[in-house]
Amino acid sequence: MAIKLKIPKSTRAGKFLGRDPVLRLALLIFVLLVTVSGTAFTYYYIKFDRVIEQRFKGAVFSNSAKIYAIPRSVRVGEKIEPKQIASELRHAGYTDKDGQSLMGSYRLLSGGIEIDPGPDSYHSPEPATIRVRAGKVEAISSKTGDLEAYELEPQMITSLFDAEQRSKRQLVKYEEIPKILVDAVLAIEDRRFFQHGGVNFIRLAEATWIDLTHQRHEQGGSTITMQLSRAFFLTPQKTVKRKLSEMLIAMEMEQKFSKQQIFEFYANRVDLGQRGSFTISGFAEASRAYFNKDLKDISLPEAALIAGLIQAPSFLSPYRHPERALERRNLVLDSMVETHAISKADAEKAKAAPLKLAPPNVEASDAPYFIDLVRETLISKLDERQMNDQSYRIYTTLDPELQKAAAQAVEAGMKLVDEQVKKQRTKRIKVGKNKYETKVQEGPQAQVALIAMDPHTGEVLALVGGRNYGFSQLNHASSAKRPTGSIFKPFVYAAAVNTGLDGGNPVLTPASMVEDQPSTFAYGDQIYEPRNYKEEYHGEVTMRYALAMSLNNATVKLAEQVGYDKVADLAKAAGITSVKATPAMALGAYEATPLDMTSAYTVFANGGIHLSPVLVNSMRNTKGDVVIDFNSEKRQVLDPRVAFVTTNMMESVINNGLAVSAVRGRGFSAPAAGKTGSSHDGWFAGYTSNLLCIVWVGYDDYSDLRLSGAQTAAPIWTEFMKKAVALPQYSDVKPFTQPAGVVDVQLDKQTNLLATPACPETYSSAFIAGTEPSQTCDQGTGVRGFFSRIFGLGGEKALPPPPAGAQAGVVNTSTDDPKKKKGFFGKIAGIFKEDKSSNNPPPKPADNGSKPQ
Repeated sequence: MAIKLKIPKSTRAGKFLGRDPVLRLALLIFVLLVTVSGTAFTYYYIKFDRVIEQRFKGAVFSNSAKIYAIPRSVRVGEKIEPKQIASELRHAGYTDKDGQSLMGSYRLLSGGIEIDPGPDSYHSPEPATIRVRAGKVEAISSKTGDLEAYELEPQMITSLFDAEQRSKRQLVKYEEIPKILVDAVLAIEDRRFFQHGGVNFIRLAEATWIDLTHQRHEQGGSTITMQLSRAFFLTPQKTVKRKLSEMLIAMEMEQKFSKQQIFEFYANRVDLGQRGSFTISGFAEASRAYFNKDLKDISLPEAALIAGLIQAPSFLSPYRHPERALERRNLVLDSMVETHAISKADAEKAKAAPLKLAPPNVEASDAPYFIDLVRETLISKLDERQMNDQSYRIYTTLDPELQKAAAQAVEAGMKLVDEQVKKQRTKRIKVGKNKYETKVQEGPQAQVALIAMDPHTGEVLALVGGRNYGFSQLNHASSAKRPTGSIFKPFVYAAAVNTGLDGGNPVLTPASMVEDQPSTFAYGDQIYEPRNYKEEYHGEVTMRYALAMSLNNATVKLAEQVGYDKVADLAKAAGITSVKATPAMALGAYEATPLDMTSAYTVFANGGIHLSPVLVNSMRNTKGDVVIDFNSEKRQVLDPRVAFVTTNMMESVINNGLAVSAVRGRGFSAPAAGKTGSSHDGWFAGYTSNLLCIVWVGYDDYSDLRLSGAQTAAPIWTEFMKKAVALPQYSDVKPFTQPAGVVDVQLDKQTNLLATPACPETYSSAFIAGTEPSQTCDQGTGVRGFFSRIFGLGGEKALPPPPAGAQAGVVNTSTDDPKKKKGFFGKIAGIFKEDKSSNNPPPKPADNGSKPQ
C-alpha cells in the first residue's frame, strides 16, 4: 500500500526567512565567512605545520660556521694554576665528566689536571697530564712521552649564522638553566606559560584593552611561545595578519613540543643585546657577556637583569642606560615576589645589589674588525651559505689575550690623544670689550688602528680597526690609506746599506756621512724643497744619526744618492705598491694602509723575507678534516745582513733617538727596533724578536692631526708591548739574531772611526762585514782631526742618552713639550725635535709626484 507524505510548503521560520531578504543575505554571508575562514585556517595550519617541521628537523642551532682563536699553549715553567686551565677548557666546551661533551673532558688532580680531547676536538684525541707545583708547570706528559708544551683547545670567538647577522651563542639544555632564571623569565614575560596552550587569551584581551584606552601600543600580550614563533618564522612588523600567524604557529608548536622543549628553544634563541657587531643570543651567552660567568653560577639579581632585558635589550642596555636596567631588574624582582618565586626579603636584598658588569670592551673579547677581515678572506674562497650549512670550523690566528692587551692599550692611549686634541682646540676668544671666553672648538674625533703580527709567520695575532665598532664599522687597519710619513724612511736606509752588496759606488754604511742642509731637488721639470721640522739643520751627520733623529733633508739627499728607483723597487717588493720614484717618496708621501705597512716591515723583522698577512690558519669540517689551509706568501726581498743592519739602526731610534721618551721613558725596556712617523697622521712601527706591531692615529676626513707619531701612536705601541711581554707566550724577548757576515764594532763618536782607548766616548754599530771603517780614531791627523776632537766637527753628533731609569724599566711619566725653549745642547742633539715635516709642504702629486707629509 502506498503511503503519501504531505510536506508542508513552509514553516513559520522558513516563511520569515523567505520574506526577509536581509536575514537571508546575513545567513549567506555567515556561511561564506565560516567556509572561507575554515579554508584559510586549514591552509595556513597545513602550511605552518610544514614550516615548523622543516625548521625543527635535525639540530635547531647547529647549522653555523664557528670561528675559533689560535690555540693557547701551556709550557713547562709557565706560571699557571690547574683551575685556570680548567676554566679555559670549560670556555672551549670541555666538561669535567667523561662523555658529556664531544669536545672533550678534564679532571682536576691534586697538583695537576688531566685533559682528554674528544672526537670534536681541534687536536688528535691524545690525552695529556699537566703537573703544577707552587703555581708553575712542572711537567707535561702524554702517552708518547714528556712534552715541553701542550696546546689547549682553541676558544670560540663567534658563530656566523648568515650574511646579515653574527651571533654569539652557547647552547644549554633546559635542565642546565638555573631555576631562579626560569622563575624570573616567567614572572615578567609569561606567568601562565605552563598552563596555556600557546596563547594566553585573557592576557591578550587585557593588553588590547589597555592599548585601546591609552591610544598607543604599550602592552605586549605575547606568550613565550608566541615570541618564539615570531623569532623563528615571522618579521617584527606589527600587523593583524602577523599577529594571527604568530598565534596559529604558537598553538601548533604547543602540540608538537613539550613545555620544557619550547622554553629551551626560547632560552637559546632570545636576543639580549649587542656587543659590537655581535648579537648576544640566548641566556648562556648573556651570562658570559654581561657577567663573565657560566650560566649555572649567576645570582638572583643577575638572573633578574637578564630576564628584564628581554623586553627591549637596546633600550635597557646596562652599559648605556644603567638606570633603566636597574629599574627594570627591580621590577622583575617585584614580579617574582608576586608569583611567590622568592620572598620579599630576598627581593629587597637583591635590589640593594649594584650592577656588577663585566668590562664592556668589545674589542678585547669579540675583535669585530678582525672578524670582518676574516669574513672577507673566507667569502673570497667559499660561499658563506655553504660554510654555514656545512657547519665549518674556522681556525684563525687571533690570540685572545693579545687582543685584550691591544684593546686596552688603544683605549688608554686614545684618551691621551683626546686630551692633546682638546688642548689644541681650546681657544681664548674675545666676546666683547675686554671680555674673553675660553671655548673648545668643534672638530672630528681621532681614529686609530693597531695590528700585531708574528714577524716570522705572518699571523695577525691582534687587530683593532677603530676606537669604537658600534660608532664606526670602517676598518682603519685595512682601509685607511694614508701617507706613511717617516715610517717609510727605513726603506731608504736599507737601500743605502744594500750598496755594500750590489756593487754600488760609493758603498754606504751606517757611518757614512750625509749632508743635512736646506736643499732643492729636481725631478723632471718639477722642483722639490723639503724642510726639516722647525727649519733646524744639523750639517754633516752619519746615516745612523739621520735615521735616529728622522732628518728629512738628509734622508732625501740619501735617496737621491742611492737612486730613487732603487728605493721604490725595494718598497714595492715589500708590498708598498703606491710608491713612485720621486724625491717626496723618501719622506713617505705615498699611501699605504696600516696592514700594508705591518706586512712591509716583516722584511726588517724577519731576516729580509716578506710575509703576507694571514688571519686564518685552516677551515675544517665537523669531522676535523681540513677543507682549506691558508699560508702566508713568502718572498726574499732583502739580504739578511741588510735587514739586520737596518734593524740595528732602528734600535737607535728607540734607545737614544726620537722615540726614546715615548718608549724607554714609558717603561718598555726589552730589546726593540722601531720608527716614528708623522704626515697628516701619527704612526709608529716597531718590533721585538717575536712580535711586530704598527699603530696609526688620524682623522677620517684626512685633516691634519697636528701631533707627531711620538706623541700619539708611540705611547699606544709602548703600552701594548708592555702588556704583551708580560704574557708568557711573548715574554721571551731576545736580542735580534745577528746573521753570518755582519760585524758589530765600537766607533768613536767624534770621528766615526774605530774606537781605541784613546777615544773613550763610543757607540756600537753593525756593519756588513768588509764595509766597516778600517781606520782608528787616533789615526786622524791635521787640523780637521784636532778640531774634530774638540768640537766634534764632521763626526756624528752624540745621540741624546736614554731617560733616567729607562734601561731598568722605570716608567718616566714626564713628556717633552714641543714648544719648550731648547737649551744649547738640545739644539745640538735635537732632543726636542718632533718627527714632522716642514710647514712649507712640497707640491701635490699632480704637480711633481710629491705630497705633504
